[in-house]
Amino acid sequence: MKLILKKAYYYIYVFWVAFLYILFFPLLYYFSRKPSRYKYMNAIRRGWGFTSSLLTGIIYRFEYEQPIDWSKPYIICANHTSNLDITAMSLLVKSDCCFMGKEELLKGFVTGLFFRSVDIPVNRESNISAFRAFKKAGEKLQQGISLIIFPEGLVADDYPPKLQSFKNGPFRLAIEHKIPVIPVSSLNTWKMLWDDGTKYGVKPGICRLLVHRPIEIGQLTMADVDDLKNRVRAIVGEKIE
Repeated sequence: MKLILKKAYYYIYVFWVAFLYILFFPLLYYFSRKPSRYKYMNAIRRGWGFTSSLLTGIIYRFEYEQPIDWSKPYIICANHTSNLDITAMSLLVKSDCCFMGKEELLKGFVTGLFFRSVDIPVNRESNISAFRAFKKAGEKLQQGISLIIFPEGLVADDYPPKLQSFKNGPFRLAIEHKIPVIPVSSLNTWKMLWDDGTKYGVKPGICRLLVHRPIEIGQLTMADVDDLKNRVRAIVGEKIE
């Protein structure tokens, strides 16, 4: 019975996400036409994500190890267990930002417009696609735009979720462009909505996220990519495993 209720609640969540997306679509489309307007797309994404979650009874609570200075860019690396992580990261970053995600998101009803404009799609099976995506990401970082990336690269099939290995990409970017990395532990979003919610449904609740202190790159070189990657994974994993 509990699972039936959660699956029924899933449709309430989908309704609010779709309804508000359609409501805001004319503005989103207008802002998507020029890169100078992308920051307004992010503002709408924050409001849309917050409101659709709130109307479903889902709220987000962030705990900070130290205050974050959002006047400079960061690479934000969080574990990924839920579509709610996307909303959470949008709410977390108080400055201009973009996501990097799998190329399939270009075809999504909701995600397609964003990944054809403000966000960066990547096909990890193609070296050329990956090179272009990370080159574009580097350009955005140099423009002062923060990059949000889920370094596991996917929502794994494990339920309850287990932290997967991290990809090298975001840490190579961090070292190459000397951009600090902010590890984020998404502690329980999967309990409200795992993956896209279709299998186990949705329930209201408080999503808790721990924002760790930024890791400064300093004098790290490309020889330190694995060490940086493992350090970030250990920080994220310590609180969730």
